[in-house]
Amino acid sequence: MQRPGPFLVPSKIQSQINLVPLAAVLALSLAGPAQAQSSDPIKIGVIAEVQSIAGAATPGGAQIAASEINAKGGILGRQIEIVTYDNKSSSADSVRAFQRAVSEDKVSAVIASYISEVVLALEPWAARLKIPLITPGAASNEITKAIHNDYDKNKYTFHGYLTSAAQAELVCGAAKELLVDQLKFKTVAIMSEDAAWTKPLDIGYEACLPKAGLKVVEHVRFSPDTTDFTPIFNNIESKKPDVIVTGISHVGVQPTVQWKNQQVPIPMFGISAQALSPTFWNDTNGAADGVPSLAVATPDVAVTSKTKPFAQAFKAKFGTAPAYTGYTAYDEVYIIAEAIQRAGSTDPDKMVAELEKTNYEGTIGRIQFYGKDDEFTHGIKSGPGAVTGLVFQWQNGKQIAVWPKAVAEGKLKFPDFVTVGQAR
Repeated sequence: MQRPGPFLVPSKIQSQINLVPLAAVLALSLAGPAQAQSSDPIKIGVIAEVQSIAGAATPGGAQIAASEINAKGGILGRQIEIVTYDNKSSSADSVRAFQRAVSEDKVSAVIASYISEVVLALEPWAARLKIPLITPGAASNEITKAIHNDYDKNKYTFHGYLTSAAQAELVCGAAKELLVDQLKFKTVAIMSEDAAWTKPLDIGYEACLPKAGLKVVEHVRFSPDTTDFTPIFNNIESKKPDVIVTGISHVGVQPTVQWKNQQVPIPMFGISAQALSPTFWNDTNGAADGVPSLAVATPDVAVTSKTKPFAQAFKAKFGTAPAYTGYTAYDEVYIIAEAIQRAGSTDPDKMVAELEKTNYEGTIGRIQFYGKDDEFTHGIKSGPGAVTGLVFQWQNGKQIAVWPKAVAEGKLKFPDFVTVGQAR
């Protein structure tokens, strides 16, 4: 989704990610990509925040997919090569990496970043250099809006993760079933960080939570630099909501730890992107117990027949379960490879035409892209028969799926300090 949290990447992952240095890229020639010889590898650039768990999972997932494809003979008789760049969570470094990837390293496509601000900075360069770009985790609606508003220019960008609008709808759907129908909750406080991806998310929350049966009694947007959440929780507690619905990614550890330490009696729900990390339980010293979040996949849930085998392969190679961008990057390498196979070429325009025809069962569901005339052009479709998402909850050190029923492993269980179903 967005910026990485304060996580250290396991050394085993770092040691297996070959980074391309970004020094000496300031004076790049911005000429378009040259066509490689037919025997040359097909290069896919991966621009990622490799110092974070989610960022490191991006090239990790991509490398596993490339190895699988290469073991079966590659594409068009050519091997897939993943070229990874560390963007240091910087839009400027990401742009320089993109320029180098295209102009010097001759990549045929780029998978880049889970930070919306970074992808929005790269989108004009994908248009200028005519290179297919797919994000494995950024969420902002503005990414697809730019494609919809100027298709001919921005058609090279694809949104490979759920948009903020789609995520809001899924959270509201889960909230209706789990909180309103089952627990009889009636009121909600929205607590989101101030970031590009949460602006449309909060608009979605404001619209769909009341439709789900939850009256919004407070709406807090806080700075991503916030370190003390005590006054925020005090304010929310004074409004006596039945639940706090979150939109957080930059600072997931701190509010979780303070929620537990302050014994905030209000359950949390919604999206906590850092909670998707397999290390989140340890990162919070167990304060994550009872914290739910929307996700696209977890290691132990068979979203499709490919989910668990990929998670097992990732853990075998890197010693840890994949973060969410591992799943999406893995799928995206296959999507790119199949588009090249169908196109019979790495010509960018031919690739775009074939990417638009994507109908691929990946680790996160059946992946298809909205068309030129849809509001979310080149965003992945969500809902029945597409990517449905799931809600898991940290329970006793494990991510337990609680929604939808088709994949649920258990029920919502909140810590003893949380008051459920009582007036506050």
